[in-house]
Amino acid sequence: MEHGEGKGINLKVSPTLHLLSPIEILTLSSCNIAEFPKFLETQTSLSYLDISSNQIKGQVPKWLWRLPLLRYVNISQNSFTGFEGSAGIIQRSEILLLDISSNTFQDPFPLLPNSTKFFLGSNNQFSGEIPKTICKLASLDTLVLSDNNFSGSIPRCFENFSTKLSVMHLRNNSLSGTFPEESIGDHLKSLDLGGNRLSGVLPKSLINCTRLEFLNVENNMINDTFPFWLRLLTNLQVLVLRSNEFHGPISSPGFSLSFPKLRIFDISKNRFTGVLPSYYFAGWTAMSLVIDIVDIMPSRFEGRDSGNLYNSVSMTAKGLVMELVGSGFTIYKTIDVSGNKLQGDIPESISLLKELIVLNMSNNAFTGHISPSLENLTNLQSLDLSQNRLSGEIPPELGKLTFLARMNFSYNMLEGPIPQGTQIQSQSSSSFAENPMLCGVPLQETCGRGDDATTQEQEDEDGEKDQVLSWVAAAIGYVPGVFCGVVIGHILSSYKRDWFMKIFHSFA
Repeated sequence: MEHGEGKGINLKVSPTLHLLSPIEILTLSSCNIAEFPKFLETQTSLSYLDISSNQIKGQVPKWLWRLPLLRYVNISQNSFTGFEGSAGIIQRSEILLLDISSNTFQDPFPLLPNSTKFFLGSNNQFSGEIPKTICKLASLDTLVLSDNNFSGSIPRCFENFSTKLSVMHLRNNSLSGTFPEESIGDHLKSLDLGGNRLSGVLPKSLINCTRLEFLNVENNMINDTFPFWLRLLTNLQVLVLRSNEFHGPISSPGFSLSFPKLRIFDISKNRFTGVLPSYYFAGWTAMSLVIDIVDIMPSRFEGRDSGNLYNSVSMTAKGLVMELVGSGFTIYKTIDVSGNKLQGDIPESISLLKELIVLNMSNNAFTGHISPSLENLTNLQSLDLSQNRLSGEIPPELGKLTFLARMNFSYNMLEGPIPQGTQIQSQSSSSFAENPMLCGVPLQETCGRGDDATTQEQEDEDGEKDQVLSWVAAAIGYVPGVFCGVVIGHILSSYKRDWFMKIFHSFA
């Protein structure tokens, strides 16, 4: 028997079980197993073991690492507390992938063999400084140590890390100090340092990471201006600077800020200031064009690209805080600039972003009217323009946005009747509160007969805005495409095992 699988069934494994043929691949995830399968001690042909999502407690037996062909081990989502034997017991093996995430492992941190390519140790109870021995792993591709109790600074030896490192996630620890000044490997695709106590500035050395797709430094104490140099990272898809001390303008008169592949842009809860020009979003083509089939089909190299699986972004949409895991961020296209001090009109070019799902521009100082051209955002599900200084009427065109489940216009200076339409009038009255001149359902204030008349002056103004929008669209050029289907929502970590198997087969 070369391949054994028992995913999702209840198993009671006898310690004295004897098999007639050797096992090479064994998957026993989600089987309610309470003890480590001891019969595996004699399975010298075993190369792949997945006993994740069970109820196994205690220590990982030391004999496991003596199995000569064992390369892939997934013991995540159990209740393991440590490793039997010395801290260097694993170092004697030739493991390529070790996933111990979501257990209760404590110190000492295991010494890993030089063969390690993927180490996943998130959501445990490791503490102290991140071991410098990790820097010696020349073949390391993926390092995930999020949601532990690590403290101290990021080891300086990370500056000279493996040229093969593509994923480094250290989020939700207690790391302090500044970022390494030198680049953490030019092969890096995903860097997540959110939820720590890091200070200083965002190192410009990241500009050398030309393959970088995912950058999350939320919830730190970074005191810096907007990193305009990030526009040179043309592969960047997710940029999260939320809840830091960034300040100053986010636009420059010297150049247009173009992010051709950006899908999530979250700079909320900082101190950014200034006016955004009308063309500000003109170069954000990934949010402008319909999804290409290439974007939603899995890559044939997906087995070796673990970055997307462990990317995680929390966001607020439809009044709820949700977390996108895995490839969800590539589909759930979001702009969140809330909680800053941005001024002036909302840029007309925002209406070019036809693939936008969430738009949050609340708690700023935006002025002017809400443009009717927002009706072009046909995939929009959540719109928050509250706590600004917007005036004029709510455009009736917004009633045509059939996917728009939540909107908030409260605390502005809007006036006139609330437009008709199921999506708009199904909102809570709090979504329109504190606009003294606003009237109509769902507010209690009734409107006069002439309130909904559109003046010629307003029509002329809308015509001018349409001309500006047409000019911007022509400037960036639209590529016609076929919408092949969008999967929107919360991408669950149930895909983890599929990715695990793809890695195994890609190296087999």
